Amino acid sequence: MGIDLPLIWFLIIIFSTMMYIVMDGFDLGIGILYPMVKGQADRDLMMNSVAPVWDGNETWLVLGGAGLFGAFPLAYAVILDALAIPLTLMLLGLIFRGVAFEFRFKSAPKHQPIWDKAFIAGSIIATFIQGVVVGAVIEGFPVENRTYIGGSFDWLSPFPLFCGFGLLIAYGLLGCGWLVMKTEGHLQKKMLRLLRPLTLLMLVIITIVSVWTPLSQPAIADRWFSLPNLFFFLPVPLLVLWSGWKLLVANQNGGHYTPFLAALLLVFMGFSGLGISIWPNIIPPFISYEEAASPPESLGFMLVGALFIIPIILTYTYWSYYVFRGKITHEQGYH
Repeated sequence: MGIDLPLIWFLIIIFSTMMYIVMDGFDLGIGILYPMVKGQADRDLMMNSVAPVWDGNETWLVLGGAGLFGAFPLAYAVILDALAIPLTLMLLGLIFRGVAFEFRFKSAPKHQPIWDKAFIAGSIIATFIQGVVVGAVIEGFPVENRTYIGGSFDWLSPFPLFCGFGLLIAYGLLGCGWLVMKTEGHLQKKMLRLLRPLTLLMLVIITIVSVWTPLSQPAIADRWFSLPNLFFFLPVPLLVLWSGWKLLVANQNGGHYTPFLAALLLVFMGFSGLGISIWPNIIPPFISYEEAASPPESLGFMLVGALFIIPIILTYTYWSYYVFRGKITHEQGYH
């Protein structure tokens, strides 16, 4: 029995995507929460909490995009054709946000509000568009003769736009949990106060998406509610409820690490549910990862490189978080 290279690459891309969502999500969430914090010193502290790791987090986005291009060129071509406008907007948002990171601490005090606005706008635009892209992929693309036949603005439909709003809340929740873990004093207390409404809103959004997708797509309803699938997939909603409960309890008890870890689990399980809904299609609703895959020779050649580079990325990620562990204070500068 040979190695299923398309499946391995599908799992690598899913892993890269999930790593990006849970890791870059919280530092995008910092920008989303920025308007709720007015003090310049507190804003400095918020940005300093992610300054050492934010650019490393985006490595996973590059790995996922490059892997999709090489391993599943059909999927890459269809997604790029269908979502050219939102993907361009997302990249512009990430560029504005990255520039704001560097320029904010080097500019004169009177110019800092400009870069604050660039940081906020870049974070919100990038996050919202990422949610739109996820929603558009779940909704599916019309493909004929291996070519996208839809319009340039098909992504402007209710479900993708709602997913964009939902991801703003999800990343905001991750950012809130991160700041509870990394800060102390009045900023931490402010984030603890925000934790409860963000958690409740996130649970409502997950509920709406969980009802919306099976109602609009019968195949997804069959996937979730047929037996024995119902029992196999039951841990997903149960873990969503458990992580939401842990967030609410942590809000009351003032936990330091639990909010961030529970928020990570909540977001991870939410996206796992969406992944289960479309499996094994990489271009919903009809094209599977096997049909979209590159030749085995290409997949095998790329896999050698991936098995070399992924451990390096994981090691770098672990080391950067380990070095900059612990609370951050106002006395610490920009890294």
